[in-house]
Amino acid sequence: MRPRTLDELVGQRHLLAPGSPLRRLVEGDAPLSVILWGPPGAGKTTIAHLVSRATSRRFVALSALSAGVKDVRAVIEQAKLERRRGVYTVLFVDEVHRFSKTQQDSLLAAVEDRTVTLVAATTENPSFSVVAPLLSRSLLLTLVPLEEDDIRELLRRAVSDPRGLNGAVALAAEAEDHLVRLAAGDARRSLTALEAAADAALAAVRAADTRAADAPAEGATEAGDAAAGLVASGKGRNGAVEIDLATAEAAVDRAAVRYDRDGDAHYDVVSAFIKSMRGSDVDASLHWLARMLTAGEDPRFIARRLMIFASEDIGMADPTALQTAVAAAQTVQLIGLPEGQLTLAHAVVHCATAPKSNAVTTAISAALADVAAGKTGTVPPALRDAHYPGAKTLGHGKGYKYPHDDPAGVVAQQYVPDELVGRDYYRPTGRGTERPIAERLDRIRAAVRGNSKPAR
Repeated sequence: MRPRTLDELVGQRHLLAPGSPLRRLVEGDAPLSVILWGPPGAGKTTIAHLVSRATSRRFVALSALSAGVKDVRAVIEQAKLERRRGVYTVLFVDEVHRFSKTQQDSLLAAVEDRTVTLVAATTENPSFSVVAPLLSRSLLLTLVPLEEDDIRELLRRAVSDPRGLNGAVALAAEAEDHLVRLAAGDARRSLTALEAAADAALAAVRAADTRAADAPAEGATEAGDAAAGLVASGKGRNGAVEIDLATAEAAVDRAAVRYDRDGDAHYDVVSAFIKSMRGSDVDASLHWLARMLTAGEDPRFIARRLMIFASEDIGMADPTALQTAVAAAQTVQLIGLPEGQLTLAHAVVHCATAPKSNAVTTAISAALADVAAGKTGTVPPALRDAHYPGAKTLGHGKGYKYPHDDPAGVVAQQYVPDELVGRDYYRPTGRGTERPIAERLDRIRAAVRGNSKPAR
C-alpha cells in the first residue's frame, strides 16, 4: 500500500505545498540533500521511495543498521563515475542516527559537492544524533504523527484497493475506530493491525464454511444450521467478510508502545512523567509509569528518577517521600519485575500526592552559584580544626561555642565566611512539613546571628 505518487501520500500537509522543498525533491527539480525527522510510521521511507520512482536519478539505499564506512565510500565512488556519464545519484540512508560520527563524516564531501543527493531518515532529534557539518549541509524536514483522519483514510484505502484487501473484508465502524486508536499516528502499525484483523475474520469464516460442509446431511440439522449461521453473520456488505470490534480486539492484543529506550521518545516520556508528578497529577503520573514499564524500561532507571524527584521537587515539604523512593529502589533491586511495578507505583503515588517544594533545590543551587562566583572566603577561626598539635597556638577553635551547652541548643556564632554573612539560601515554603520549619527558621537565624533569643 505504499503510495506511488506524492498525491497519494497521506498526512504531512505542511510539507506538500506547491513549490515546497519536498515536492521539488520528489519531482526531481531540486538537488537538495534533506534529513527527514519524524516518528515511526510517519512516511520517511515512503518519501524516499517516491524520490526513487519520480526522478531520473540513480537511487541507492543504505541502512545504518548494517552499512559501514566501506559501504558508504563504495556508493560515493560509484556515484562519481555515474556523474561523469551525466547520471546523478540519490543516496537514501535509513536510521542515519545509528551511523557513528566517522560514518556520518564520510558523507560530507560528497554532499558538499553534490556527488550524491542525500535523503536521510531518523526518528531521533538531528540536533543530537546528526553531526553539525552534515546537518548544516542538509535541509531538515520535520514529519509529524499522522492524524486520526489520515489513519482512517489509509485503512479505508487498504480495504478497498486491489493492492490491499480488494474489498474482501468490510470494517465495522467500531472496529475502524479501534484500529485508528491503536495506530497512535503510525501508518505502518495501522496496516499491520488491519492485516491481522482481516486474517482472523477470513479464517473464522473459512472454518465455519468447513464445519458446514462437513456436517452430516441427516440427523444433525442443528449443527449444520449453526455453522451456516456463522457464515451468514460474518458477511458484510456485498458479501465481504465483516471485521467487527471483537475480531479486531482479539486479533491485535495490544498497542505496541512508541518508546525507544535510547531515543527521543524515551526522554519525552520521562519528561512527561516527572512533570506530571511535579504537577501533582497522580493519574497522569501512573499513565507514564505504565508506558515505561510496558515498553521495557529498566525499573532501576525509574527508581533513580523517583529518588531525584523526592529531593528536587518535594524536599522538606515531605521528607518521607525520599524514604519511600529509596525503599522502592531497594525493593526493585531485590524482587525485580513484575512485582516491582507495585513498589514503583507506590512511590509514584506518594511523590505525586505529596506537598511540593523546590526550596532544597534552589538553596543548593544558590550556594553552588556563590562558590562558583568566588564567594568562598576563609573558615572562621572558631570553626577550624583544633585537634592536631600546634592548632591552638594558631588560634584554631578559639572562642567556639558548643551549642549543646546552651539550654536552647542554639548559640550566637558566625558559621560562614565573612563574605557571606547574612546570606539566606534555604527559603522554606508554607507547604507540608516545611510550614513549621518556616515558622521556626527566622527565629533560629536571628538567634544564630545574635539578633534575638532562639525558640526552644
